[in-house]
Formats: sequence, structure tokens, C-alpha cells
Amino acid sequence: DVAHELASLEDLASRGSWRSILDKVSRARSLNLLSNPHDHLIYLTYNVLALSKLRRFADASTDLDTLDDFNSHYYKYETYPQLYPNRSGSMLPFSLRFIHAQLPIKLGNRQEGLDRFYRLLNFIRQKIKEKESNNLHDSVKIWKRRENFVLNCLIGHHLGDKEFILCLDLIKDMINRDYLDPLLVSKLGYIQMQIGDIEGAKGSFNHVETMLNEGKNDGYSFLSEVQFRNLVNRNKALVYVVGKDYVSAVREYEECIERDHTDVVAINNKALCLMYLRDLSDSIKVLENALERVPTRALNETLVVNLCSMYELAYVNHSEIKRTLNNWIVHVAPDDFDASCIRV
Repeated sequence: DVAHELASLEDLASRGSWRSILDKVSRARSLNLLSNPHDHLIYLTYNVLALSKLRRFADASTDLDTLDDFNSHYYKYETYPQLYPNRSGSMLPFSLRFIHAQLPIKLGNRQEGLDRFYRLLNFIRQKIKEKESNNLHDSVKIWKRRENFVLNCLIGHHLGDKEFILCLDLIKDMINRDYLDPLLVSKLGYIQMQIGDIEGAKGSFNHVETMLNEGKNDGYSFLSEVQFRNLVNRNKALVYVVGKDYVSAVREYEECIERDHTDVVAINNKALCLMYLRDLSDSIKVLENALERVPTRALNETLVVNLCSMYELAYVNHSEIKRTLNNWIVHVAPDDFDASCIRV
């Protein structure tokens, strides 16, 4: 609330206008519009985020290296009492700490990135203890959401290298500490599926459904009731997919889409199930309709790759059809969309 023109940066980010953000930050810096320490940190965060989104990871890392130690007194409100009366603590945005952990992985230094993620996790847990000792319940909830977010990222990175035991240990540690996050329990089920423990996965998915029926969602995830119900349906559908019962899986996904027509996971997976049922025409329609109705939600690389694969299977002149798709995407896609997924 003290940063220079923060609303306009947020608006550009929400629209995926990352190049415009770089221009805006460059202009603000060159015209010396950023007078307060907080302004510089906010604009640096958006600049690093924009560079990362545009896959300019080396440039983002160089920009981030301009910062001193994150815990330096330069980045504390109390160092500038005239500028920030009655404020204390770090003015460093949490997003910057997260990007700092993520960048080495993007630059091919996986171990350094994982080390930073685990240090960030320890930092978050220290914050939770501090806030709990001072009975700051709203702050505790925010920091627990951050802990959940970072743990999910860590699980994703370990999954990418098929380190299933590490993933299971991380999830079970959180569940043992009474995290009632349905997304986390569902992720446990997905990992159990990948290692062949189908009965274990069914047990995890049943537990998520029980949480829904008993109204257990502790607020550390961002699920609304509709999203929670769709999660349960998507979990059921996955069990059907593993059993090759694609008709039943389609029924579960259709229930999700009826409840929320922007549920892109359900849309994408319904189309895949139709493809497995050899109904290429309908599977293509499902994805094309999604791109037409909710382009801002449906326009992601995974969905587009699947649509292009279906074109290649269904049409002799698929190159021409993909070029038409590419021309449309150029006009509506955010700056960070990877057009190579169209495979023109």
C-alpha cells in the first residue's frame, strides 16, 4: 500500500503483459520515480518475475544478485522510521524469496535450488513459530499457506526426478502435523498411483471425500466448495482412468465442468478420455470449445499440445489447421506462452 503505482503493475501481470512490465520498471528507474526503499524492492520483484516468465532466467538471476543479504537491515522498515512510522519487520516480498529459490533450478543447478527451497521452508517455519507465540492468528494462516505452497513446489521437483520416497515423506510429515489440506492428501494419492499402490491411492481419495462430507478444509488451501467438490470428482475419474473405464471417467469430468465451466483440468482430461475411446471428433470439440469460451484459463501449453496431437491423428492437413490455431494464439496469448508447443 506504499508502493509507487502498484495497481498498474498488478493489472499488467494479471494480463500476462510481462514485456510491458519490463518497460514500466525500466522507465520508473530511469526517471528516478522510485524514491522509497519499498518501491525499489517491489519493482525489482516484478522485474525479476517478468524476466522469469519470459524464460530470461540468467537476466533474472543477475537482477536478483543486486540485492544484499535478504536479512540485511537495509530491508527492514524500522531502519527508516521517518518513511515508515509504526511499521516493523522485513519489507522484502515473499515472492522474491520464492523466485530466488526457483531460479537455480531453471538455470540447471538443481541441487542449489533444492537447498534454497529447504532453507526457505525453515525460514517459513520459524516465522510460524514466532507468529504463534504472539497469538497472531491471521499471520499464522498466511505463513502456513506459504509453507503449503513451498512444500508443494518441493514435492513437484522431487516428483520430476521420480524421488517418490522423498515426496511421500514430505506429505506424510505435513499430514502428521494435522494439515487438513485436501489438495495435499490428493497429491499423496497421485504419488501412490505412480508407484503402483492403487489401493493406497483409493484410500487417500476416499479420505478427501470424507473431508468434503464433514466440511473439513482448514483454510491453508485456497479451495472454494465448488473447487473442493471438483477435486473429489477428478480423483474418482483418475481411478476409473487407471482401470481403463473411460466412460465412467468422462461422466465424472462432465460433472466437474457442469459445476465449473473453467475447470481446465477436467476439460483436458475429458478430451483425453474421449480420445482413448476413439472419439477424436468430440475430443477435439471439447478442447476447441474451451479455448473459445475461456481462452484466459484454457490457453496453456499442455492443453494446446494435446489438441495439436489430436489434429495430427485426425486430419491429413493438420499443418494448415495448426497454423490457423497459431495465428489465433498470437493475438490472445500472454507474453510467456510457449508457442513451440504448437509444433508447426
